[in-house]
Amino acid sequence: MKPKNSILMLLALASIIFASCQGEKKTDEGNKNEIPLEDFFKNPEKSGFQISPDGKYISYLAEYEKRMNIFVRETGKTEAVRITSEKERDISGYFWANNNRILFLKDAGGDENFKLFGVDTDGKNLKALTDFPSVRTQILDPLEEIPDEVIIGLNKRNPQAFDAYRLNIVTGDTVMIAKNPGNIQGWLTDHNGKLRIAIATDGVNQIMLYRKTEKDEFKPVLVTSFKEQVSPEFFTFDNKNLIANSNLGRDKSAAVEFNPETGKEVKVLYENPDYDLSNVAYSKKRKCIISAVYTSWKRERHFFDKEFETLYNKIKDKFPGYDVGIVDMTKEEDKYIVATFSDKMQGVYYLYDVATDKVEKLAEVTPWLKEEKMAEMKPVEYQSRDGLKIPGYLTLPKGVEAKNLPVIINVHGGPWHRDSWGYNPEVQFLASRGYAVLQINFRGSTGYGRKFWEASFKQWGKNMQNDISDGVEWLIKEGIADSKKVCIYGASYGGYATLAGLTFTPDLYACGVDYVGVSNLFTFMKTIPPYWKPLLDMMYEMVGDPKKDSLLMREASPVFHADKIKVPLFVAQGANDPRVNKAESDQMVEALKKRGIDVEYMVKDNEGHGFHNEENRFDFYRSMIKFVDKHLKKQIK
Repeated sequence: MKPKNSILMLLALASIIFASCQGEKKTDEGNKNEIPLEDFFKNPEKSGFQISPDGKYISYLAEYEKRMNIFVRETGKTEAVRITSEKERDISGYFWANNNRILFLKDAGGDENFKLFGVDTDGKNLKALTDFPSVRTQILDPLEEIPDEVIIGLNKRNPQAFDAYRLNIVTGDTVMIAKNPGNIQGWLTDHNGKLRIAIATDGVNQIMLYRKTEKDEFKPVLVTSFKEQVSPEFFTFDNKNLIANSNLGRDKSAAVEFNPETGKEVKVLYENPDYDLSNVAYSKKRKCIISAVYTSWKRERHFFDKEFETLYNKIKDKFPGYDVGIVDMTKEEDKYIVATFSDKMQGVYYLYDVATDKVEKLAEVTPWLKEEKMAEMKPVEYQSRDGLKIPGYLTLPKGVEAKNLPVIINVHGGPWHRDSWGYNPEVQFLASRGYAVLQINFRGSTGYGRKFWEASFKQWGKNMQNDISDGVEWLIKEGIADSKKVCIYGASYGGYATLAGLTFTPDLYACGVDYVGVSNLFTFMKTIPPYWKPLLDMMYEMVGDPKKDSLLMREASPVFHADKIKVPLFVAQGANDPRVNKAESDQMVEALKKRGIDVEYMVKDNEGHGFHNEENRFDFYRSMIKFVDKHLKKQIK
C-alpha cells in the first residue's frame, strides 16, 4: 500500500517544519497562565512511528541528549531500546530496510549533504553506508522484496548530477546501475526494482526516458514544457504502463495511466475540477490502486478500491472530529500505524489491528499541549486587486473578539508550496500571545492548478506581493486588524516576502521578521546548490533571467531598495544554509545598519535552512516574540 516516491522537480525553497513542546508553568515571558514558549517548540515526546515489515517491531523517534534518535520495541511491549546516539543533530529520516535492519539519514550542521547509515534493531552493527564528503544521498527505491539491498542516488561523481547505485546494506558495497549524463533529475523503478524510467531536463523542457529492460538504453518518449508534466508515481502491476500525476492538456493535475512505449495517456483515472492531485496510493499486497489525495482547505481523498475505503472509514469512525492518516503498515497489510490530528493537535499515533478491529494508543506527539487551549484555524478567501480568488487561513486568539487585533502575516516558503489546515506550532504560539495570524496561499501556491501557478512567474515582489498586501487590506477593511499593528513574518521565500513587504509597502507594516530569506535575486541565483543548476533556465523563466531581466530582478530585490525601509527588522540565518546563502542576510543587514535602521541579526553557526536544533529554535522564538511585542506595543494582560 506504500506508493513509491513521486519524481518531482523540486524547485521550492522548502518550507520549514518545527517541532513542539512541554508542560504549563510560570515563565518570564508573561503571566503564569501563559503556555510557555518552550512547550510549542520543544522536541516531540515521540514521533515518526513505523512498523517492521513482519509486524514484530515498532520504531519511533524520541529525544536523547536533546536530539531526536531512533527507538525500537517489540509489538505489544512497552520497553524500548535506543538504537542510535546522535548528539549533534536530529536524525533527518529513517525507514525499515528489512525485518532486522533500519536505515537512517543525517547531515552535518544543516548542509543537507545527507549520509545514509544502517543499524540493527538491537542497536548493533551501526555502519556508515554513504560517508562521502560533500555528497548528498537520495533514496530511490527501498527494494522491499530484496532484504539486503536498496537503490540510491549519489552526486559524488558530479555535484550537479545524481547517479543511480545498488547498495548492499550489509557490506556497504555500491554498484552504479545508471550513469547520469548530467540532465537527469529523477529515476523510477518498476515493482521488481528494475530502473526503467528517468526524468531529464534541458533547462525548460522535461524529457521522460524509458527502457523496457535494464539491458536496453534509455530513450526519450515524451518531451513537454516544464509547465506541463507527466510525473510517474509507480508502474502498473504488470510493469508495462505507468500511473502518473499529469497536467498535460489540462489545468488541474489528474491521476492517469500512461503508456511509456507510445508516450501517450491511456486513460484518466481521476481528476478533481478545482484542485491538483498530490499523490496516488496502492496496495502492494493486493496489487490495486486504492486512493488519490488532494487538498481543498483540508486534505481529501478519492477512493478507487471499496475494500480500502471500507477499512479507512472503519478506522476514521473511531476518531470523530479528527483527520486520520495511514502512516505505515506491515507487508501483509494486517497491521497499520495511523495518526490522528487537527488544527489544535499535532498528533496521536495508534496501532490498528485489522483482524480484531482494535486500536492501541502508541503515543501523543505533544501531550503537554491541551487542545482546549489551542486556537481554531479557519479557511478564508478574498479577491486580489486583479480579480484572483486568494485562499488562506485565519487563526484568531482563543476567546478574543475578531476586532482591531494585532496581526502577524505569516508567509509560507517555496514559493511553489502552500499552507494547509492542521496544527502549526508557530501559529498556535503567536495566537497564544494575543496575535491574529493570517496565512496566505498567494498566486504560485501549489495545488490550485497550472494557471494559478503560472500567474506567479516573474512576479516576485510584484503581483505575488500584491496578493499578500491585499490580504492585509482585507483584514483591515473587515475590522479584524489594527492597521497600526501589523507585522510580516516568513521563512525562506516568506523571508523574501517580509523584506519585499517592508521595502515596497513601507507604510503597511509596523515591523518584519525575515528568517533565512532572499534579499538579492542576482546573488541568490549564483549560490544555489549545485544539483539545482540544471534547472537554472527554468528558474530564469519563473523568477527572472539575470541578463535579460536584469531591470526586473533589480526592481524585485529588496537589498537595492533598503532606503525605503523605515520600520524595525529582525533577521535570522543559518551559517551553513545551502539554499539561501548567509550572504543574502548579510547584505540586507549591512545596508540597513548603514542607514541607522533598527535591525536585529541572529546567526547560528551549526544550522542551515532553518533552525532544527531545539536550543536554537528556543533562541529564535524568544527573540522573535520579544521583538514583535516591542514593536506592535502589545500589552500582555
